[in-house]
Amino acid sequence: MIGTEFIKGQGLGNQLFCYVSARCIAKDLGYGFGTAGQEQLAVNIHSKKGMYFMDMDLGAAITDKREYNIYREKDNRLYLKNCVHDMTHGCYVADADEGIYGIGDKTLIYGNLQAERYFRAHKEEVKEWLKVKKEYDSYQYTKENLCIVNIRGGEYADERALFLRRKYWMDAMKNMRSVRQDMEFMIVTDDVEAAGRVLPGIPAKHGELAQDYVTIKNARYLILSNSSFAFFPAFTSETAVKVIAPKYWARHNVSDGYWSSGQNIYEGFWYQDGKGKLFRAEECRREWENYKKQADFASEGKKYTTREVERQRKKDRTLYWADKVARRLNRMF
Repeated sequence: MIGTEFIKGQGLGNQLFCYVSARCIAKDLGYGFGTAGQEQLAVNIHSKKGMYFMDMDLGAAITDKREYNIYREKDNRLYLKNCVHDMTHGCYVADADEGIYGIGDKTLIYGNLQAERYFRAHKEEVKEWLKVKKEYDSYQYTKENLCIVNIRGGEYADERALFLRRKYWMDAMKNMRSVRQDMEFMIVTDDVEAAGRVLPGIPAKHGELAQDYVTIKNARYLILSNSSFAFFPAFTSETAVKVIAPKYWARHNVSDGYWSSGQNIYEGFWYQDGKGKLFRAEECRREWENYKKQADFASEGKKYTTREVERQRKKDRTLYWADKVARRLNRMF
């Protein structure tokens, strides 16, 4: 038996990555599959109903974790002077962990588990595993000229390195209009207020968990944030024509070429850089491999002085407020 655990308070996107990856790995290695913490699936700040809109087979219920070995996915970090978090905790830059395929029976897997290496070969099966119940599925917003914009707010909204700037969204909408001049846009978000600050005038919706999920899943055009929530609706979509995501994922705002993380490069997505240029997944992988060859990974574990950290903290806050003021001015004019 190989499995994983649904952690209390963990977001649905992260839970689905752990579930799908662990189940695929168990299948590849020829073991049965199970999960611990089944009562925590889809129970967080966004919903208390659990996984009510899918009939997911969670495998065997693992009630006594003491009977299992623990495998923690390899965690690579770079300590970079780009934001306070990366100076103090390091920036997560890990790719797929090939060592995961050497685990044995009765093992629980923990980690990010977001690399398509773990589940790409099982795409059609994943579509079945994550099939939405008919009574919750909806094609209300599946229009030929409608692009769904998924803005992640919440705790991201106060983080300069994470909260995508207005320019990203404006460039992405321009790229979508190059596909169709009559393209319209609608926002699906966990934070309507934050979305309104970034893209005033564009309709923003935040419905129940199922509604937001299926709106993304059944869209024809998607502009994604650097959040895990939208990945599986996009990955399992039967309607998506074009998907744009931020290049460098969680470090789109500050990266000089590194990915946070390399796991978030997915076949079929278009990745947009800070200048609005689009790249295919294969191009991104080549660039990332070249970056790793030339990078000074000796910075790993580097300890910055308190003075250096405080200086960066002030810089982060100054740039954060500069972006916020710019967004307010955009709403006025």
